[in-house]
Amino acid sequence: MSSLVLPKHRSFPGVSGPVVVVVMDGIGVGKHNDGNAVWLARTPHLDWLAVNAPSTTLAAHGKAAGLPSDDDMGNSEVGHNALGAGRVFDQGAKLVNNAIADGSLFEGEAWRLAIARVKNTGKPLHFMGLLSDGNVHSHIDHLAAMLKAADAVGVEKVRIHALIDGRDVPQTSALTYVERIERELAAINGKGGRDYRVASGGGRMKITMDRYEADWPMVERGWRLHVRGEGRGFPSLEAAIKTLREEDPAVIDQNLPGFVIVDGSGKPVGPIEDGSAVLFFNFRGDRAIEITRAFEDPHFDKFDRGPKPDVFYAGMMQYDGDLQLPKRFLVPPPAIDRTLGEYLVAAGKRSYASSETQKYGHVTYFWNGNRSGKFDDARETYFEVPSDTLPFEERPWMKASEITDALIAQLKSQKHDFYRINYANGDMVGHTGVRDASIMAVEAVDLSIGRLLPVVKALNGVLLVTADHGNADEMYELVKKTGAFETLADGSPKPKTSHTLNPVPFHVYAPGYTFAIDTTVQKPGLANMGATVLHLLGLSAPEDYLPSLIAG
Repeated sequence: MSSLVLPKHRSFPGVSGPVVVVVMDGIGVGKHNDGNAVWLARTPHLDWLAVNAPSTTLAAHGKAAGLPSDDDMGNSEVGHNALGAGRVFDQGAKLVNNAIADGSLFEGEAWRLAIARVKNTGKPLHFMGLLSDGNVHSHIDHLAAMLKAADAVGVEKVRIHALIDGRDVPQTSALTYVERIERELAAINGKGGRDYRVASGGGRMKITMDRYEADWPMVERGWRLHVRGEGRGFPSLEAAIKTLREEDPAVIDQNLPGFVIVDGSGKPVGPIEDGSAVLFFNFRGDRAIEITRAFEDPHFDKFDRGPKPDVFYAGMMQYDGDLQLPKRFLVPPPAIDRTLGEYLVAAGKRSYASSETQKYGHVTYFWNGNRSGKFDDARETYFEVPSDTLPFEERPWMKASEITDALIAQLKSQKHDFYRINYANGDMVGHTGVRDASIMAVEAVDLSIGRLLPVVKALNGVLLVTADHGNADEMYELVKKTGAFETLADGSPKPKTSHTLNPVPFHVYAPGYTFAIDTTVQKPGLANMGATVLHLLGLSAPEDYLPSLIAG
């Protein structure tokens, strides 16, 4: 730990009170229009900060977050990595792109073992993951590349378990991806000697992709579909989606019920059986961990798996390095070391981190560079507020008040030097596509920030308010060429459920101190937060950290 000890800041001894970072998840800075729930919300405290506190905006997407291009939206995982790491690391999508381009994915041990297993047993190679080009959890290009590679090395049978998106992409865009993958399968099958098919599917918020153990029955529903072939049968992926939409015209892709694909006799075409290999092709970890545990944990007790098939299982990446989940993975994750949390522990500083279940892993695991647990039990306190299991649009205030209650109590105790919290409202409610509920979500966050201001002032502290990416700032889809709202058949605006490419706010509330935004910092982004926090605590940042945003 001694190598992590930092020198005192060259010109600033540090604030006398605590440093508090508030991450307003999914609250970006967008155009002032009827689709911007952030602008439409009544936010007197954020409005006051924008006028009276040193403020700027930060890049929270694309290359600033370690993603391949500035056309790639940010997300909570890479956002919190950047916030806690103090610099930018190549992230999931970029790492996978590189591994496919240079062939290292197909030369790696996990791929070779998966191929060997199915060629020895004659069982199918199963691909499971999110079928879209959202580039947040997965990308359809990665699946297409692996299908072609499997064909090239002589794999005769492939089954795909398609999780339907509509969350990181337009909410009813599934058929676009279905058409693409069916073309890929038809091209391979057309050469003869191949049997490549879709086997099961369902909306990502209904099956398989739960996170933070918020809803294990989601994972169980997925398990029954993918592994046991138990579910409503359809002759094709396209037929399933079209039928389910006809039966419920209001349903959006992420909420489509699960289903299996059956042959002419009604038999499922692709349950996962002994001798198979399963590749989970999502690169992001949070919604891949639970299904991975179901495949790998010999003492699993979250639901009755029935006879667990003997399969080779691997993820696109290792989703949890400390827990080694999964044991096999196709692409090594970024090695994020020397995070802000490590440096604070080495400096003897005490830290507090809190959010509700939906984002608890982001202010702990992801903030700490994809590391589970604490660096020092004595100097760190983590507090999780259990999330509701009701639809987020029905309770858009979520757990903002409870998070704030706990934070204020901790601040008044003066036990810690640095505090970080995440309000999940703007992101989780924004993902529902319900604009008016998202307005209420933003207002709940603003109310909580208003409660924090007098407490931070009384303690001579500093409050840094930002976000990890945008979402609620664009609740309607836009026509790229004109900037107008896309419309549905009835003329109403088409809801948007994905993240945005907008910058995020950054406010410095520091009553009693003379601070300003350092305008010499080029292209400020989330990764500048690490050095900023160290600066305010009176410590010099490591040379390779991006510079502090504070002048004065």
